[in-house]
Amino acid sequence: MAERYSVDDLLGVMASLRHPDTGCPWDIKQSFRSIVPSTVEEVYELVDAIEREDWDHIAEELGDVMFQVVFYAQMGQEQGRFNFADIVNTLTAKLIRRHPHVFAPQGDAISEEEVKRNWEAIKLEERSGKQKTRVLDDIPAALPALTRAQKLTKRAATVGFDWNNIQLVLAQIKSEIVELEEAIEAGDTAHSAEELGDVLLCAANLARHLNIDAEQCLRDGNAKFERRFNYIEDNSTVPLSDSSLEAMDALWHEAKSKGL
Repeated sequence: MAERYSVDDLLGVMASLRHPDTGCPWDIKQSFRSIVPSTVEEVYELVDAIEREDWDHIAEELGDVMFQVVFYAQMGQEQGRFNFADIVNTLTAKLIRRHPHVFAPQGDAISEEEVKRNWEAIKLEERSGKQKTRVLDDIPAALPALTRAQKLTKRAATVGFDWNNIQLVLAQIKSEIVELEEAIEAGDTAHSAEELGDVLLCAANLARHLNIDAEQCLRDGNAKFERRFNYIEDNSTVPLSDSSLEAMDALWHEAKSKGL
């Protein structure tokens, strides 16, 4: 049977990679900031494997994401800031704190709505402890814009700043589209960009009201566009640069009729 490695082995490998004398030159020169792009890329590769149900590679991609965690942990330890054990301890304590309905002494069962209310109350207490007292303070600016828009509107809704009717959300989108049209007609590019941003924010808010993840929704839309465009390219009798819009549109509808 092949040798199976442990978390301790992984941490040891990471320490060796970062050893100033005998480690890997690339790993040694990295910093917290320099590996952020790799962290983001690895997460998206994991998401892609999950969406494609590529079970053979999901565990591998999870490992790549975990490598990012131990990389940060090693650098934190080198700087005397934190180590992997600190990360595990902080995470475990947070999970227990945020799930009193699971880990507190057993009492009466509580509803899903009560769980959500408790969750928000606990997160509010955590924000206060981090000197982040405003409602929107701890929503990361680095999130994908659609995801952040949905989180912003969700958080604002916890204090009553929300439409109570989905028809009002749709009406707001229509109103923002009218304003976008006016900006376009005026030839004002900067204002058009601002109004388009308002339309996208409202669309993300609509997704939240529909209990749809806006980012996933757009990812699915992107995938559908890619499938249909690939169909056009694969079935065109001439190079696309020589094709007409009408011919490509006909193939688009053909792809649509095939359920692509």
